[in-house]
Amino acid sequence: MIEIAILGHGVVGSGVAELLTKNAAGITKRAGTEINVKYILDLRDFPDCPYKDKFTKDFNVILKDPDIKVIVEVMGGVHPAYDYVMAGLKAGKSAVTSNKELVAEKGAELLETAKGNHANFLFEASVGGGIPIIRPLHQCLAANEIDEIAGILNGTTNFILTKMIKENMPFDAALKMAQELGYAEADPTADVDGHDSCRKICILASLAFGSHVYPELVPTEGIRGITPADVSYAESAGCVIKLIGQAHRAQNGKIFALVSPALVPHESQLSSVDDVFNAILVRGDSTGDVVFYGKGAGKFPTASAVVGDVIDCIKSKDHIESLYWTDSNKDNVADIKSGPVVMYIRCGCGGKITAEKIKEVFGGVTFLSHDGQLPDEVAFLTAKMPEYEIDKRAEGLNLLSKIRVLESE
Repeated sequence: MIEIAILGHGVVGSGVAELLTKNAAGITKRAGTEINVKYILDLRDFPDCPYKDKFTKDFNVILKDPDIKVIVEVMGGVHPAYDYVMAGLKAGKSAVTSNKELVAEKGAELLETAKGNHANFLFEASVGGGIPIIRPLHQCLAANEIDEIAGILNGTTNFILTKMIKENMPFDAALKMAQELGYAEADPTADVDGHDSCRKICILASLAFGSHVYPELVPTEGIRGITPADVSYAESAGCVIKLIGQAHRAQNGKIFALVSPALVPHESQLSSVDDVFNAILVRGDSTGDVVFYGKGAGKFPTASAVVGDVIDCIKSKDHIESLYWTDSNKDNVADIKSGPVVMYIRCGCGGKITAEKIKEVFGGVTFLSHDGQLPDEVAFLTAKMPEYEIDKRAEGLNLLSKIRVLESE
């Protein structure tokens, strides 16, 4: 029997405990041994819980117990989660987490500590919930050089944009519906402003390219500024608007990484991903495009990924060498504006900005139109050029929207 401890008894933590009980026979068979939850750390009391005798409020009880082999951290946030996981790893206990913020901020340090103490730090559930992506990246696709990762990494924003696309809803109405259905929090900032997607693309980029990508280095833009007019212009260009986290290797060896709305062409596999579903496209030099698809959150999908990592910890005889990246001194991320891109631009004319003037300033452009287009605005796709050059040429325009176009190959 292997004893474990769960830190946190919220949605995911309670899901892990329930899953280990409900599917005990199958999990035991896959792990090769019975897994027993000895402790659950939480400051709250759960007097009606069937396993109420397992609760403790003191992490040191868990840390000092030599029988605890794996710590499951599902508290969220950086502190005290980091302090607990670090202490556990230094004591030779493996750690499993669903905490994307912890991995995005402290992943390199925790992986190095795990390696030095012959333990493991696993985090499959931190990106995509129950969608397997971390393990495939460092195991199944290990023979590939990863060229690019691009994905719809947040179900809440994808639900909102789907309502805007399919039902012509304005952003505020779609957000309200998402909150009423429980897809969005009362404070939706982390989702709609892109912070959640940023943490996830940082984890994926760090693993794919081998050095830690810190969230503060990744330009991040959410979807608050998207309007039904933008949705209609995108459709006229053969695209849909999605919030995309993306990262790829630049020619100088640095990493281009960002989170932003993007016009996604209909021929892209990401264009048809709707509602609360996520999809992550990995482009390898040998495999080409591989897409991982599913619901990116939820109690049991996320708990399933956590328990899968617990089983891997138990079955591993030592540190899993393939799950690793080095720390960085924060100079590994390229200036995203220096990379060439096609942009969708919508601006107010005000009687001064004519089509001829736009052609004069931007050169070859593709003008867009839609039914109900306002007479005093113009929308177009630029030629491909560095973003800083587009920004320079756009000076003086009454800019209403500027959205990247996702390249499809």
